[in-house]
Amino acid sequence: MPRRFFTLDVFTRQALAGNPLAVVLDAEGLDDVRMQAIAKEFNLSETVFVLPPQSKRHRAALRIFTPGRELPFAGHPTVGTAVLLALEDGGGATGSMAFGLEEKVGVVPCVVEVEGEGRGHARFRVPRLPEIWGEGRDAAEAAWALGLDPTEIGFARHRPSRHSAGVAYDYVPVASLDAVRRSRPSAERFEKVFVDTDHPGVYVYTRETTHAGHHFHARMFAPSFGIPEDPATGSAAAGFAGVLMQFEPLGDGEHSLLIEQGYEMGRPSEMALQLVIAEGRLASAEIGGGAVVVSEGMLRL
Repeated sequence: MPRRFFTLDVFTRQALAGNPLAVVLDAEGLDDVRMQAIAKEFNLSETVFVLPPQSKRHRAALRIFTPGRELPFAGHPTVGTAVLLALEDGGGATGSMAFGLEEKVGVVPCVVEVEGEGRGHARFRVPRLPEIWGEGRDAAEAAWALGLDPTEIGFARHRPSRHSAGVAYDYVPVASLDAVRRSRPSAERFEKVFVDTDHPGVYVYTRETTHAGHHFHARMFAPSFGIPEDPATGSAAAGFAGVLMQFEPLGDGEHSLLIEQGYEMGRPSEMALQLVIAEGRLASAEIGGGAVVVSEGMLRL
């Protein structure tokens, strides 16, 4: 059965930057094994399979696969698929629309602005607020796994932590942009330090940035997902809201931040993170970014 697919670059407004994504439309009839095999064939950080929603109130149901496993939720697949579906529904005409996408983590509300032919911007409300899921790794162990000096781990109040907004990550703060760039996870060391759970993804971040106006610079490593390094990780940015609540003296109100990622891979990406804090607690978080259609084709499966 022929099935249409598209590839997009996400968390960018420029093709051949950001995080590549494959989206397979008309995915009915594909079982889990077939979906996993197709994701491995595309060999991108994630591949999305679009299915009819369970509720008519929602636009679609999504299944999200890395080359190695299925994820309950992911940010750049949500942004990219939302933009693609808005382009399909609107015939490419500029304008905005809102709809819900059903993911395994729950319903993800999305707002999309179609900006022109093959491009748009989407933002979504994080369906699950971040929570702490364990003690952060020891600074010396984290440094050893990343090929850094222990004195380079941490800055200001920040120390290694563990948060999840649907997908769990280890968050490792480092003191400088240079230290982030020098991070070189050894497979053996990485496994000994971080692969003690089902979610061995590590988000390394610093307050120093490449571009003025950005607030944090990050890299994400998840070799057990089949992703040695990811150019832009929306689910980790969602969990990062929990990091900020733990370590930053944020007051009530709205806080908007820009996170840059992917620069070390030659895939510069920009993720917008907005937090709403009320009475000292995180009330909501949103992730946003651009997406550009790069290719389309047909799977003969």
